[in-house]
Amino acid sequence: MKQLECEFEADVLCAVIQARWPERVDSELREHAKTCAICSDVAMVAGAIESAREESASYSAVPDALPDSGRVWWKAQMRARREAVEAVGRPITAIQVAAFACAIALLGACIGATSSWFQAGLKWTWSQVTGIDVAAIIPYATGLIASHGLLAACMAAMIFGIPVAVYLAVGKE
Repeated sequence: MKQLECEFEADVLCAVIQARWPERVDSELREHAKTCAICSDVAMVAGAIESAREESASYSAVPDALPDSGRVWWKAQMRARREAVEAVGRPITAIQVAAFACAIALLGACIGATSSWFQAGLKWTWSQVTGIDVAAIIPYATGLIASHGLLAACMAAMIFGIPVAVYLAVGKE
């Protein structure tokens, strides 16, 4: 009949787990494990399990300590506020760019209507491209700007004033 247990099995297992097997155990226990099938199996299997455990422990890094929950909440709140400010600022920036483009166009129209060298260059370019005489269009545009100068000045003030007011209002929060 095959033997199922050995009285030295626990000693062999303890020595393997404590990393004393086979160098730092009694010579009698080593000799017994060589002749006993149960003890030799225990030493082999426990040694393999122990070496696998040590190998996996060396691969897994110790995680850093978790931060305080209050700090995590505070950082999340600050991130949410920062993202909200960025989201709100996008349309305002787009409107400011459009207003700046309108102001530049209005300024260009005013300079173009009042500058003789610009008008001469425009007449020459227009006549080269289209063949239409610009001399009839320029006095009409100049008269229109001259008669509505106050309106143009108010529009320019609004185009520059509204983005500045919005910037100052948002900047205080």
